[in-house]
Amino acid sequence: MRTKSIKGRGTAQAKAATGNQGGFTLMELVVGMLVMSIAIVMMTSMLFPQADRAAKTLHRVRSAELAHGILNEIWGKRYDQNTNANGGVPACGSPLGLPCSLETEFGPDGTETREQFNDVDDYHGLSETNLMLNSSQSYNDFYPNYRLAVSVVLGAAANTKLVTVNVTTPDGEVITYQALRSNY
Repeated sequence: MRTKSIKGRGTAQAKAATGNQGGFTLMELVVGMLVMSIAIVMMTSMLFPQADRAAKTLHRVRSAELAHGILNEIWGKRYDQNTNANGGVPACGSPLGLPCSLETEFGPDGTETREQFNDVDDYHGLSETNLMLNSSQSYNDFYPNYRLAVSVVLGAAANTKLVTVNVTTPDGEVITYQALRSNY
């Protein structure tokens, strides 16, 4: 019997001649795919909640932007229709001043338009469908899927008004912002 000599041949040729080829077995491939799939599932289960949290954070930032814009605008207005526009004395509600508006009179005065709001209680009832100040756009146009509700009520202390701005984010979270305005 004659044997074949594999001397002098390259390693790949030697393996091919002996029937031992390199590579992975079927079992090694299955185990490798199982390990990879477990790793991918663990990574995605950690990343997807982070994406949801990032969206909520963005909604909250936009909500704060909307509410603070309105509160800053309100803060620049006079306390009441019967308060001197220049902040003069006597203030409404004081012994020598005119009486302040009743809570039942809160909201725009008569035919007052958005650009004519001149005191804090004019903003009572403002919503996302109202036009933004000096704009032809509504809040709904600029903040789609956000809901806005502004209410003004008399504060617990004398000569104060509590301004509440409720902003509902697109995912249904209601965020409340409040400011207490004094008559000074």
